[in-house]
Amino acid sequence: MPSSSNGVTSIQVEDGSERDRFELPGQPYALALWNLIIRPPRRRYDSAHLGPAEFRLWSVCVKRVDVDIVNARGMTLKCSHFLPRSLAEGGAGADPKPVVIYLHQNASCRLEALRLVPLFLPLGISLFCFDFAGCGESDGEYISLGWYERDDLAEVVAYLRDTGKVSAIGLWGRSMGAVTALLHADRDHSIGGMVLDSPFCNLSTLASELARSEYLAVKVPNWLMSGALALGRMRIQSLCGFDIDKLTPEQHVGNSFIPALFLHGRQDDFIGPHHTENLYAAYTGDKELEMVDGDHNSLRPSALNRKAVLFFCRAFRCSTIPEGDAGGSVASVL
Repeated sequence: MPSSSNGVTSIQVEDGSERDRFELPGQPYALALWNLIIRPPRRRYDSAHLGPAEFRLWSVCVKRVDVDIVNARGMTLKCSHFLPRSLAEGGAGADPKPVVIYLHQNASCRLEALRLVPLFLPLGISLFCFDFAGCGESDGEYISLGWYERDDLAEVVAYLRDTGKVSAIGLWGRSMGAVTALLHADRDHSIGGMVLDSPFCNLSTLASELARSEYLAVKVPNWLMSGALALGRMRIQSLCGFDIDKLTPEQHVGNSFIPALFLHGRQDDFIGPHHTENLYAAYTGDKELEMVDGDHNSLRPSALNRKAVLFFCRAFRCSTIPEGDAGGSVASVL
């Protein structure tokens, strides 16, 4: 049953603990276009869902290292790094390994990345995930669909490089996370590769589409559209300090040459497939495009996840044979 306190409505996650819930702003939530952009449902969770701090995947002993990183706005980001125990506990002489940073979608959190741990770690590729500011258990009240999240990502990249435990860095982003990756990539050409699942090409265009969609309880009529969008733009500037008209990933793809795999669900009615198709067409680097069955929140097929992992192996120029798996028992997973 939903419960309300301090203007926030909480909806318990089925079979979850008391901390496992979605938090929504109070009414009239459904009528506020800007809430779809800067304050979607917030996924709270019990840290026990991150799993054990140490475990084994075939021949690899994995250690989860939880860290707090403070972003440029003074907010604490809750982060987890899954890496081989030998690397986590190794000294300065340990050989650094490639890492993929997973960037979750809006209304989500770092738990979204857990299904990828068994695919990367046996290959000697570590996985880093975190809650963006305003999401999950990190500090902050609002999100910005990439505007400030790119600065969160920059702090994470700097942290990882300072550890001395990573070599090549890849980015795997979904929705807001994919936009964040694109906004970061044209200012950091050292990124080794990117998987970009369901990004939008222009936030003003997306806002206009959402205003006419089923995601609002009352659709905005065409004759009121310009006024509604102007109100939403001013409200977002007031609450979050950024201009939605300037959040245009399509203007960043011409300055990035990082290998990229673009993905999108054919039935996505939140961010339409044409957004990714436009970005793919304008992207100047090496690129691939995969359209799959599913909507904006659908779990991606296992075969697609495996293809994305192999994409990173090529980008990193690393082996697709799992470490210590001469017999090929783990290779069959890929």
